[in-house]
Amino acid sequence: MKAAVVCELGKTPEYGDFEEPVAFEGEVCVTVIASALTNFTKVRAAGKHFSFNAKPPFIVGIDGVGRLDDGRRVYFLFPRPPHGGMAERTVVSRSQYVEVPDVVDDITLAAIADPGMSAWVALEARAKLVHGETVLVNGATGSAGSMAVQIAKFLGAKKVIATGRNQKDLEGVLSIGADEVILLADDGSSSPAVFKKHFEQGVDIVLDHLWGSSAESLIAAASAQKSRNPTRFVQIGTASSPDIRLAGMSLRSSNIQLMGSGIGSVAPEQILEILARLFQAAAVVGFKIATEALPLSHFGDVWSTGKNTPRIVFTMNV
Repeated sequence: MKAAVVCELGKTPEYGDFEEPVAFEGEVCVTVIASALTNFTKVRAAGKHFSFNAKPPFIVGIDGVGRLDDGRRVYFLFPRPPHGGMAERTVVSRSQYVEVPDVVDDITLAAIADPGMSAWVALEARAKLVHGETVLVNGATGSAGSMAVQIAKFLGAKKVIATGRNQKDLEGVLSIGADEVILLADDGSSSPAVFKKHFEQGVDIVLDHLWGSSAESLIAAASAQKSRNPTRFVQIGTASSPDIRLAGMSLRSSNIQLMGSGIGSVAPEQILEILARLFQAAAVVGFKIATEALPLSHFGDVWSTGKNTPRIVFTMNV
């Protein structure tokens, strides 16, 4: 069968042939229809994520949409190595798939799975969003951030504030549910007065996809917020920088809670349960996400571009 294969860690995976999987007891084989390219997929393929230690050769891809041998259409997560999602066939545990609604197309399902799950887990499992709260999405113009805006509203946020570095893209975020936007400078910074104004009005949850200088400014603004209710700051991604400078006083003098959200902070079974609800919600509200569908044979053309918007989804009609 055809697949995107890692032959050497640190090198671009290759499109080529790989042996078809055979299901063991407790597993099922899936004929793959679509699988999205994500940063998480790239990091695991490079051997740089704690959740994965397979040795080459192995197939790229943590998830996808496909059909079981009995015809059921499913979303699957974490195939058994050396198999992955970016192949014509893969194999997963019976506990690692959920059936998906017929009314949502394959490309959309594959595209929303990672960013949608990330936002839903951060809001519900980590920050414990309460209906009527205010959520600030730091870095809202990419796929992950735009899904976070929509899901925050779907889960009951009364007000969603979105930050981003492109005014036109921020206008697009307003059209999908953001109530207010904050334009960031190219380095991710913004006027302290702008952040202060929003936190004086009350910000309950921050979903941070950027880290770096904007996160530093947001933590400072949250620390200055005089409220009995804590601001829950959830760190999700590091698109701007892997590190920040954090003064101890920012924590000692304020009612702020810092936490992370990702693989390792939530049990796998909870992730699958949330994904099932995400897909059912998509069938009702029609989450919007920009996508670009490409045949798997074009894999090498886009692997190293760093492009996340629109979300690239590979189809197996090679």
